[in-house]
Amino acid sequence: MDSINSFKGYGKVDPVEEEAFRKKTRKRLIILIVSVVLLVGLIIGAVIGTVVHKKNNKSSSSSSSPSASSSVAALNAVCKETLYPDSCYSSISALNLGNTVDPEELFRISLRVVIDSMRSLSETIVTKTVDPDAKKAFEVCQVVLDDALDSLNDTLAAMDVNEAKGEKFLSVSKLNDLKTWLSATITDQETCLDALNEFNATALLGDAMDKPAQYASNSLSIVAKILGVLAKFNVPVHRRLLGIGESGGHGFPEWVSLVDRRLLQEVKPKPDVTVASDGTGDYKTIREAVARIPKKSKTRFVIYVKAGTYLGNNILDKSMYNVMIYGDGKDKTIVSGSLNFIDGTATFSTATFAVVGKGFIAKDMAFKNTAGPEKHQAVAFRSGSDFSVFYRCSFEAFQDTLYAHSHRQFYRDCDITGTIDFIFGNAAVVFQNCNIMPRQPMSNQFVTITAQGKKDPNQNTGISIQKCTISAFDEVKAPVYLGRPWKDFSTTVIMQSTIGSFLHPLGWIEWVRNVEPPSTIVYAEYENTGPGATVDKRVKWSGYKVPFTAQQASKFTVESFIQGSSWLPATDVAFDSKL
Repeated sequence: MDSINSFKGYGKVDPVEEEAFRKKTRKRLIILIVSVVLLVGLIIGAVIGTVVHKKNNKSSSSSSSPSASSSVAALNAVCKETLYPDSCYSSISALNLGNTVDPEELFRISLRVVIDSMRSLSETIVTKTVDPDAKKAFEVCQVVLDDALDSLNDTLAAMDVNEAKGEKFLSVSKLNDLKTWLSATITDQETCLDALNEFNATALLGDAMDKPAQYASNSLSIVAKILGVLAKFNVPVHRRLLGIGESGGHGFPEWVSLVDRRLLQEVKPKPDVTVASDGTGDYKTIREAVARIPKKSKTRFVIYVKAGTYLGNNILDKSMYNVMIYGDGKDKTIVSGSLNFIDGTATFSTATFAVVGKGFIAKDMAFKNTAGPEKHQAVAFRSGSDFSVFYRCSFEAFQDTLYAHSHRQFYRDCDITGTIDFIFGNAAVVFQNCNIMPRQPMSNQFVTITAQGKKDPNQNTGISIQKCTISAFDEVKAPVYLGRPWKDFSTTVIMQSTIGSFLHPLGWIEWVRNVEPPSTIVYAEYENTGPGATVDKRVKWSGYKVPFTAQQASKFTVESFIQGSSWLPATDVAFDSKL
């Protein structure tokens, strides 16, 4: 059983590794800061010099290409900005590099390296013979690695633009897309490792995960540190200008279209199919309706689920784009399941309802996992859907209620109830005007609201809780904390919310008891109110940011954190874009 002094959760970070990391991190940070300042300056100078060189060559009668030595120097400069410079240089230079000094082309080659390594890893997992428990973990790996390959192909496809139509290679919005998709790729790899760890099967893959993980991190570094910097300086790359400031100034993420906004505001939008347990619809089960969803549809497919309780687990896979499912209210239309870890299901696979295909919308629905606290990890809802919106929905379980797995997500006017790490994952997610309700766990447990799983410093992920109400679901006698850092770069900000008196004065708790988390985490509170909002006795971690300024907090708003002003307006879900 879990206890306050000895607590095991999903994907636990090794205590020895975390302790070693904590001791070294201060020294590393100093070195890193100095190195980054110097290297970014060198890279900008090198690229600007290359651009000038190109222009001079074009104006002269001869048009010789850059030398091989210039290409090597450019690759060295780019790879030095990654976390794994040796694997970056060796993997990219092993391909046909030619004489390119173009960061765009180097990034494109790095993507091919990631895709090849991921395919090889996926094939290894498919052909491996393992025992039944390990097989459950391998099944999770097959799913998430396949999803990762999809994200990588999206990333590669985004590199192609029509210059004749005035399209730009990298706009700000496209940079955000690339970072999101690569962040999701890394999260998918981590999810595979988490599943292997749950069933003590990590050794079965040995170090086969190492290189794909490094390659994905390298590509993300190039986007975040090289192309991003060039965009800010408006330096021409591969004959294309990196666009700046193209996102709209609306309040909602603009990735929600006008049509979707109308659907969200309508009481009962016209459905494509209707589900009713009493036989008055097109189907009696949600699963039957899901089977009707077209593949990768560019138009909205609407499923209406009438009042009732619908038992069973449902998955909308990565091919199911632009699906909206709505009910008669979060207290009337209920989807319920009970899969759980104790009975042998991987945490990832316990979700009562799971969505992966982009553009998912849920409205006026309840999602429950009724396994109970003694069954430990038991997910009510899992989302890996990019540009997903949840409006007036309820998510109820105990441990690991809501798995905000990856990509960009927005929750408005929702209820989330649970005990341990009941909002967790590594999406870029904003909760706004939601009711977050801790409930009493088993007698020997404490309550943690969040567990954020950011693994790589360049991932654009984290949990932002804004203008919410954090109140007890029932009489909670156990200690309650706002969260605990799941992984090394865990990022969670709670701002402008009301917090009840039940909260422990420390506010937060370590993943490994009495071991301070690494300074690389970002945990903060901003302008919260209520008896639990006082920060005088909060944790003294170096990664807990006090004071937290308005400028810092603004980075975790709908507009900044999930680029909400570019997609949310289309959903017609009300939202606040700024502080």
